[in-house]
Amino acid sequence: MDEVQDRDIIAAVRGFVEREVIPFASDFEHRDEYPHPMVAGLKSLGLFGATIPAEHGGLGLSFATYARVMEELSRGWMSLAGVINSHLIMAFIITHHGTAAQKEYFLPAMARGDKRGGLALTEPHAGSDVQSIRTTAVRRGDDYVLKGSKMFITNARNGTMLAVAAKTDPLAKPAYAGISMFAVEKNDAGPAVGANLKKLGYKGIDTCEVTLDDLAVPAANLIGGAEGLGFKQVMSALEVGRINVAARAVGVGQAAFETAIHYAQQRTAFGKPICEHQAVQLLLADMGTGVEAARLMVANAARKKDAGERCDVEAGMAKLFASEACAKISLDAMRVLGGYGFMQEFPVERFYRDAPLMMIGEGTNEIQALVIARGLLARYPA
Repeated sequence: MDEVQDRDIIAAVRGFVEREVIPFASDFEHRDEYPHPMVAGLKSLGLFGATIPAEHGGLGLSFATYARVMEELSRGWMSLAGVINSHLIMAFIITHHGTAAQKEYFLPAMARGDKRGGLALTEPHAGSDVQSIRTTAVRRGDDYVLKGSKMFITNARNGTMLAVAAKTDPLAKPAYAGISMFAVEKNDAGPAVGANLKKLGYKGIDTCEVTLDDLAVPAANLIGGAEGLGFKQVMSALEVGRINVAARAVGVGQAAFETAIHYAQQRTAFGKPICEHQAVQLLLADMGTGVEAARLMVANAARKKDAGERCDVEAGMAKLFASEACAKISLDAMRVLGGYGFMQEFPVERFYRDAPLMMIGEGTNEIQALVIARGLLARYPA
């Protein structure tokens, strides 16, 4: 797509957010209600196919443009970006690692939003330590039988399928060599979806425990058609997920900053708008700088991904910096608004509750720091 088309898409998403998201987001969020009307809007905009290649019916957006789209959605309500992120992580895995038949079957329906995916990776005892998953997949005739449980799964209830990580060789050394990925479509036999988990923030979107109890999955749904490739497949996709989470942090940070700077020009104290007080100006300057720096880091990581280069360090840096900046900006916005920032009538308290998700999601920031450090050591040998 050319730059004009990209700008048009970003503008269309911005308009959708202004009309259909911002006026209603807090009500949905406080009720912890799935936003079916907004998700229908995402479908009509074609965003379920945002990064799916045009040859498979998607928009074929660059990751740089995709990041901007996720920023705009998150400026309205961060949970909406989560609906798209998990879906497109699965689509990325199929696009880049699936067989020709898998691409033909899954991708056009995913691009339309008729099939909606998620990523079933985390388990109750294994989060960032992917190699420690215990879910197994055993070949029996034309099927694999999957057994295990997954935790914190986005789109588990309202999605129609999941990319499930399972061990086809639990004894493999190294452990990651025994992991395979499966495209698991929901049916009457499973997987079983537990109750929606109660969360501090990131509300409205379904986050659930998923149980696979001897669930038969066609062998044709082994992504890539060969066992033992799952770790590499999911790691490449998580670079996209980290760019998404970093872009979400930029969007929430931008929304918090905008709320604070507009309020500061309207609220008066000691005879003048509070934006004329130096203490508030210092907060605003720091907030604006943090948002802009985070945005540039996300753009840099996205450009590397678009170029087909490894970007684990850049995506990790963007995710780490942007999420930490977002947490600080949302708190500083509350400082600017004072008591009103603590009230549900203003969205700042929602930004404050949503911000920690970005520090935890797609690998904790502590794990990101380790990934970054190892990558830097490899780039700068003694």
